[in-house]
Amino acid sequence: MSSLQERVRVNYETAKSQYAELGVDTEKALSRLGDIAISLQCWQGDDVQGFEQESCELDGGIAVTGNYLGRARNADQLRTDLEEAIRLIPGRQRLNLHAIYAETGGKSVPRNELGVAQFQSWIDWAKQRGVGLDFNPTYFSHPLSSDGLTLSHPKESIRRFWIDHGICCRKIGVAMGEAIGSPCVTNVWIPDGSKDTPVDRKGPRERLADSLDQIFAEELDPHHQLDSVESKLFGIGSESYVVGSHEFYLGYAIKNGTLLCIDSGHFHPTEMISDKISSVMNWVDQLLLHISRGVRWDSDHVVLLSDDVRAIAQELVRGNYLDRVHIGLDFFDATINRVAAWVLGTRSVSKALLLALLEPIDQLRAMEEAGDLTSRLALMEELRTLPFGAVWDMFCESHNTPTDRTWMQEIKQYEREVLLNR
Repeated sequence: MSSLQERVRVNYETAKSQYAELGVDTEKALSRLGDIAISLQCWQGDDVQGFEQESCELDGGIAVTGNYLGRARNADQLRTDLEEAIRLIPGRQRLNLHAIYAETGGKSVPRNELGVAQFQSWIDWAKQRGVGLDFNPTYFSHPLSSDGLTLSHPKESIRRFWIDHGICCRKIGVAMGEAIGSPCVTNVWIPDGSKDTPVDRKGPRERLADSLDQIFAEELDPHHQLDSVESKLFGIGSESYVVGSHEFYLGYAIKNGTLLCIDSGHFHPTEMISDKISSVMNWVDQLLLHISRGVRWDSDHVVLLSDDVRAIAQELVRGNYLDRVHIGLDFFDATINRVAAWVLGTRSVSKALLLALLEPIDQLRAMEEAGDLTSRLALMEELRTLPFGAVWDMFCESHNTPTDRTWMQEIKQYEREVLLNR
């Protein structure tokens, strides 16, 4: 045993006893955290470029800033980078793929004709590494999305193209879930909206509802594939009106039994999605979370261990929602090392979950029910100074991953040996 490992174990035993004084079982918390899978977004590794043979500039309100060296330029490089990230992240991971990451063998395959064959290498890779897969139709960066409308488009032929794309993607999701042995969450997000105030808000939403009905018409096995719909408040080019608003998709999910995706960067800067979870979970069976860090607008910064992220984790644990919620990441930052961004963001979400699992929830709830709000507040503040870091280090140690003081050294080595040579 190395000196670092010995120090981790000694510190953990001290922390374990301190948490036990409050009735918290750290072993139970570590075990539960190990069961929670976090879905890494593939698009962080290549700046949302994808591998289409005939691609166009990013549109749909999506913008990636920065030009840090080492961007993945093909699927093999992207998978290599993902493997390095996963090696440095403790716990369970999934991979969230977009349709533009199809491997077409140099041929041009229209999005409305995509099939399992274009994703077989991803499926094989995931199976080999025990990583679950999630999927997304890609309704942006395409000539037929250049005017900002897709599933709500007034032109039937364009709308038909995007409906067929959604249908293809659901079938790909089924194949992924069946091959991996874990349901693939297939999430629909579209950029449709208006830069200036529209006269007709009703028509596009009626067309969107009809398009979604056609996409979801075929009943698929939920053991293999789960449907999800994702809202947004506004974006570049849709500042005044977004067809797929939160209210629209909340109603659609409740009526049709789909998952609802809530993205932490898709609301007003003063809104916290943690406050929405307990409301939404009264009406939908399962929820998909896309966790990002919006700065002033939906800028999708790398997730940190912020108060917002901690509040999300607390709500999931306090409400006993973990078995009904799918957790994914959604950020893309090209100003820093892209592999490090994956590692930092995922570890931050895992830390937030561990902090929530280490709360003496029964004590806090009893104080609240007794009306002793002073004791509740004092105990919640006391928890901030408990040696959480020692418990986190033990989680890393038990999953054979570096602690916070060492993983960045390995990222720098990978950068020198791999990324800077591209």
